Amino acid sequence: MIATILRATVGATVLGAISIAMATPALAQQAGIEIAVVDEAGAPVADAEVVIANRAIGFERRLRTDARGRVAVDGLTTAGEYLVSVPASDQYASLSAQPIELRANFARSVILQLAAPESAAITVTAARASTGLNTANAEISASLAREQLVALPIEGRDVIGSLIRLPNVVPSTGFFSEAPSISINGANGLDTNYLIDGLDNNENFLGGIKFPVPLGFTREVTVLANSYSAAYGRTANGIVNYTTPSGSNDLRGEVYGLIRPGRPLDARSPFPRRDLTGNAVGESFERYQGGFAVGGPITRDRTFFYANYEYTRDRNTQVVDAPALGIVDTVVGNNEFHLGSLRLDHRLTEDWTLGARVNIGRVTVDRPGGGLGGGNNTFPSAGSRQDRFSTLVAATASYAGAVWSYDGAVQFSRFRWDFGEPVGAPGPQVVLRDPSGLVAGVVGHPGFVFDDLEETWQTTHRLQRDFGAHTLRVGADVIYSDFDLLGGGNPDGNFTVDLTAGQLASLTSRGLALNAQDVLALNPAVANYAVELRPQSFGTSQTLIAFYLEDQWQLAPDFTATLGLRWDYDTLTERGAGDGDTDNIAPRLALNWQPDARSSVRFGAGIFIGKLSYAVISDALQRNTTSAGFLSQLGQLQSSGVIPAGVDLEDVTFDGNLTVSPSCTTVAACPAPGQVQALRDTAIVNEARILSPTGYDNPWSVQISGGYQYQATSTLTLSVDALYSRSENLVRLRDLNAPTPFTPDLANLTDANIALLRAQPDNATRFALAQSLGLARSQATADASRPVGLVPGGARQITVSETAGEAEYLALILQAIKARGDDPYAFRVSYTLSRLRNDTDDINFRAANANDFSTEFGPSANDRRHVISAVGYLYPVDGMTVTLAGLFQSGQPVNLVPDALIFGTQDLNGDGASFGENFLGNSDRFPGESRNSGRLPWSATIDVGVRYALPVLGGRIEASADVFNVLNTNNESGFANAATTSNQIQFGGGAPFVQRNAGPPRQFQFGLAYKF
Repeated sequence: MIATILRATVGATVLGAISIAMATPALAQQAGIEIAVVDEAGAPVADAEVVIANRAIGFERRLRTDARGRVAVDGLTTAGEYLVSVPASDQYASLSAQPIELRANFARSVILQLAAPESAAITVTAARASTGLNTANAEISASLAREQLVALPIEGRDVIGSLIRLPNVVPSTGFFSEAPSISINGANGLDTNYLIDGLDNNENFLGGIKFPVPLGFTREVTVLANSYSAAYGRTANGIVNYTTPSGSNDLRGEVYGLIRPGRPLDARSPFPRRDLTGNAVGESFERYQGGFAVGGPITRDRTFFYANYEYTRDRNTQVVDAPALGIVDTVVGNNEFHLGSLRLDHRLTEDWTLGARVNIGRVTVDRPGGGLGGGNNTFPSAGSRQDRFSTLVAATASYAGAVWSYDGAVQFSRFRWDFGEPVGAPGPQVVLRDPSGLVAGVVGHPGFVFDDLEETWQTTHRLQRDFGAHTLRVGADVIYSDFDLLGGGNPDGNFTVDLTAGQLASLTSRGLALNAQDVLALNPAVANYAVELRPQSFGTSQTLIAFYLEDQWQLAPDFTATLGLRWDYDTLTERGAGDGDTDNIAPRLALNWQPDARSSVRFGAGIFIGKLSYAVISDALQRNTTSAGFLSQLGQLQSSGVIPAGVDLEDVTFDGNLTVSPSCTTVAACPAPGQVQALRDTAIVNEARILSPTGYDNPWSVQISGGYQYQATSTLTLSVDALYSRSENLVRLRDLNAPTPFTPDLANLTDANIALLRAQPDNATRFALAQSLGLARSQATADASRPVGLVPGGARQITVSETAGEAEYLALILQAIKARGDDPYAFRVSYTLSRLRNDTDDINFRAANANDFSTEFGPSANDRRHVISAVGYLYPVDGMTVTLAGLFQSGQPVNLVPDALIFGTQDLNGDGASFGENFLGNSDRFPGESRNSGRLPWSATIDVGVRYALPVLGGRIEASADVFNVLNTNNESGFANAATTSNQIQFGGGAPFVQRNAGPPRQFQFGLAYKF
């Protein structure tokens, strides 16, 4: 019933939004200004005239303060700069604040402290005006405006990379290469909610950004870390909100070129670097970028446009190292980014603002074969491309009346993620082994399929009404996403074959053109043959509904309370045997007190509801099966009470992807893929996953914050904030068929026994000795202790995603921000002291031993204790900007794991590898060690950027040079990385540190632009 009601609600809301969009084909980025006018003693000034002007768009509005000395204007466009002033009168001198830029979905605060008139000819500007304070609510946030962004040394104009300059943000350890490169509050980057002008910009399959907003289409970017408005949600953590630029009455733009030349200018490093998508690249890497932006009037004072296009091409040389086939050669891969954006704004009347925004992204990552260094023997025929294609089309309308204001929006987006698109035709993959058993080469298909399509509709509506001391807001936000995934193994089969010396020799003449058919035609011996049985696509939908109510109550001229209430619903919680998580009621409270015109004290508390990642459901569909053997295992688990008695097993099972390995001696003897479908009922899989038999709950957090802001001068703002967040219902994996717990006998883990284990001739004898010492358990012994035994068609591990994880975050943030003003310098400095502990880092995280999560609560992978970010801007002469950006961080946690050279295995408890370990590296731990019990050393990175502009032809030519990691520090910690390739997994027992990766060495980037 509830699903029917929700679908009807979505349909009605979408239709309503479409009708608005058709009537008003444009987009307005709603924002506001809240103005307080006080006298020299800080008392409110009633009935003072306030002028709000924006010359860039021909906007001016004159209002008078109420009895509390307040004026609020909402529904404003983010275009241009707003100048707030009070004209001179008999009682007060005129006063103008510094021009301010507005942020999407936020009201800027302005305090004007009037003085007695000294002379009718004098206008006091900015000295008695405060624009750097938040006097409206308790939001803990930080922003980078356009002027700061263009001066920062940013690799590849990637705005996401610049966010590490803000408090509460650090480079992230992710769990696959393309995972978001930042972490907010130490949490998984996939939990962040990404927005463009307040509208959804999330790749909703796993998480992360959908359209990678480039520098040329960013007016301001803001990170909301804690205690934000009830209008924001869908995360129990942080939000990244981009405000896009718009045109004005002045025609402005730029044309630019940017190059990262690589070697020999860049410093050498034995470790791979990473491109903008997170994939590893070598020293040969080069980047070339070019683009343009232009904005201006279509109709002066009424209609404006802003267009941006950016093109990036990465060049990377890979080595194909296959000497057994007579090949040691190179291949070249090229990544390409096409990012196009358009924004239109139209002032229909003085009260109505309309507009439109379109973003189109075409990102292709090339995997041409080969790899970095020696031993990479993948031939070009087994190469692939990764496509990340995004399209967003949005429309809204805003109304700003004297009492009422409204904004509504509708957005359609499409995201295609083809992770392993073959460069050649469909066919089998073939892994060639030489007579010694070593892999000589890989040819043919990439060996897997992952092709996801997501189509999403969103509509938002907000209505605001002023009732004297109360400003009441009511809003609705609905997102409907439809998913379709073609995934799994290779339906044409993957072969591992053993070739004779003669067969190998016969293939050497093919060179880099070697393909699968060349090998299969030799009819070699087969070591393994694997076929995907279900190559069809499948998927379902997700609807996210939110309603909120918020009252901003002016209790006194200097004291504001904001009371909010939000309700969220996520239809994914209906999947499996769940009834839907309908009790997501989230109250929020914000208090803001201004003891004087230059200070603000704030306190916030509330509950924040997150959404489920669609991958939680998709993985449970993809890794599922309905074979008779598997259903019999589930029936036994149900009989023993592990699965609740009333659950219909049809609700938790599905015919997902399954790869089987039919036995055959030679290629000619192997059955065709169409002949092995019946093996689904007899194949035993290591891990199968089911939909939750107890349902899903949405993650949520309780957040509390308190802080103080002080505007020391018109350009210097100081602040201190303390944050606390406790998260519940985080996703993790549970094995319903887990073996009994196993604890190694620490009494036998002596130096003498370790030396004896190391002295054994091979891992098999080491493992046998480790078992006899009680330090390891065989898989057969572990399997014998599982609740349900292995049967044909069944599974060893029967996993399920449960929403039961917990996390706790504490932080103290000190910050100083100095705007340039009339000075030749500016800076922003922040220090964050924080701690994040949790018992799950990712949706594929599972307990190391028998679902015992009580021993997992410890530092998160992205936990930092100390982070210092310091950015200084110097303006030594006209046209020149020198930027120094330093980031200093204490080390990330280290997980200490067993060494197979001691125990003969890393699987000490014998429970087998898990799907998640491919991404998390979450193996057993060294005996006696707790989770993430070690620490890497501090990291320190200093970047330098120089820009110099000369007037030319009515504009200016600007040359730029950026040097990243100017001191060439070897950072073992503190950089964006994938978990399984990081330095955060080390052998325990006092083993020497093994460095597997490093932060980028010293690198150079040069640019030239014409700006007008």
